[in-house]
Amino acid sequence: MPIVAQSTETTDWVSRFADEVIEESERRAPGKPVVVASGLSPSGPIHLGNLREVMTPHLVADEIRRRGYQVRHLISWDDYDRYRKVPAGVPGVDKTWAEHIGKPLTSVPAPKGSAYPNWAEHFKAAMIQSLAELGVEFDGISQTEQYTSGVYREQILHAMRHRGDIDAILAQYRTKKAPAKKQQQKPVDEAELEAAEGSGAAAEDDGSSGSAGYFPYKPYCGNCEKDLTTVTSYDDDSTELTYSCTSCGFSETVRLNEFNRGKLVWKVDWPMRWAYEGVIFEPSGVDHSSPGSSFQVGGQIVGIFGGKQPIGPMYAFVGISGMAKMSSSKGGVPTPADALQIMEPQLLRWLYARRRPNQSFKVAFDQEIQRLYDEWDRLEAKVADGTALPADVAAHSRAVRTASGELPRTPRPLPYRTLASVADITAGHEDQALRILSDLDPANPLASLDEARPRYDKAEAWINTHVPADQRTIVRDEPDTELLKSLDEQGRESLRLLLDGLAGNWSLDGLTHLVYGVPKVQAGFSADATPKELPPEIKTSQRSFFALLYQLLVSRDTGPRLPTLLLAVGQERVRHLLGA
Repeated sequence: MPIVAQSTETTDWVSRFADEVIEESERRAPGKPVVVASGLSPSGPIHLGNLREVMTPHLVADEIRRRGYQVRHLISWDDYDRYRKVPAGVPGVDKTWAEHIGKPLTSVPAPKGSAYPNWAEHFKAAMIQSLAELGVEFDGISQTEQYTSGVYREQILHAMRHRGDIDAILAQYRTKKAPAKKQQQKPVDEAELEAAEGSGAAAEDDGSSGSAGYFPYKPYCGNCEKDLTTVTSYDDDSTELTYSCTSCGFSETVRLNEFNRGKLVWKVDWPMRWAYEGVIFEPSGVDHSSPGSSFQVGGQIVGIFGGKQPIGPMYAFVGISGMAKMSSSKGGVPTPADALQIMEPQLLRWLYARRRPNQSFKVAFDQEIQRLYDEWDRLEAKVADGTALPADVAAHSRAVRTASGELPRTPRPLPYRTLASVADITAGHEDQALRILSDLDPANPLASLDEARPRYDKAEAWINTHVPADQRTIVRDEPDTELLKSLDEQGRESLRLLLDGLAGNWSLDGLTHLVYGVPKVQAGFSADATPKELPPEIKTSQRSFFALLYQLLVSRDTGPRLPTLLLAVGQERVRHLLGA
């Protein structure tokens, strides 16, 4: 029996949708599992905009599971869609792949060097791995398998019998479009990523219209495998269908009640699946708000198949902040795997959970990721001490656990910016990283670097893949004698005060107090004086002191936080470089 009590986390968008979906499911299919759906096209790298197509129903499905209901989250892999174009920047792919345009994605060779049998399986694999890391449970459905095994045969024959009704619905939205204006391409770090309409079929024609009339079905050619075909005749009684291919000139006559090498066109295929699977909830991208969009048209066509349109929230764009050129996407748009290389699954889940579907947000690959982690750590602290707002508690809960349990987490979640600085300075030397991180809190040192993993590994990956070489930290080998000789008495005194306090303050908190306190002491104030007790010029003195230390340690005016940098360099080397 389902647990009918609603979640206590009723202030967030997920719970509100869960209420609506449960009510609608009980109305349409009482006693049956609740069905939510996503559709993904493995036509190339599946990016972070596409991930919203999955995370929105996943979060709703997971809330429904938490309440004790049975739920099926279907992911339709639109791997029987046509191969439309050769995507730019995909490793192992060259212009020769253009010869496969028009074939099903599962008939296109995988990129060179791939371990997978075809194009679709190659790009599905990376997404499946990412969804596993994110704790997303789903039932995957290959549309190639569905169509080629004859699962949809009755639905295809039904659509052909009712082609006039379908054509009449589509005709309401057919208009001549003005030539599209050429738009300037946005760089990827400014681009907004949107999941393409269903299978990316916004540009697909809505049927085979030739001299024989309209048909909502496209055969794949028996000779060249492409869908550049036109149905030239069809008999409803015998299901005898004749088509011709404009690519290779091949034509043949088949019986559609035995023929499994073709598919319904997208604007008919999608609502057919809604009816076939009994989908209650499926989101769609912003393009579906326009007249003639697949979701709107599908809402009328689904009735022909005896079904109803799902509850379908529109979701907004996902933006990208600072995607560096050295990314694993090799110039393409970033994928969930790219994000999970540099951030823990909990943080990525939180980004999708805390914003309503119609709110846009950005996934950070630049310095902003440090601020996001700071915000996340503050939220964790507030949740732990009971001071977080209810909506924030709900978003946090959805980020760290699913109905199946907690996601694996870092035992000692040290600040991401600190871990990044340590990874930067130590350049892969784990023994040095452990030494530094143990000095952060000498009273409770790390016994092993594993205690800081996987967060440490994510921060290290961010440093190595998204921080340009000219911004990396390289500690000097020898003192800058010229700079040391040029210092006035105040400069030399500031270094003496720092060196005198090193041994007694060798921890993150202690060094923080020390480096901020030196300019205060030099100005005649206590090192413990608060900003309210100090004149504004103290901040100027602190900045000058920090710039001096950076120059003497790393030959730059800025760098990692000084307390972390000092711990990383080590007392002996700091004394050497500061001219002790």
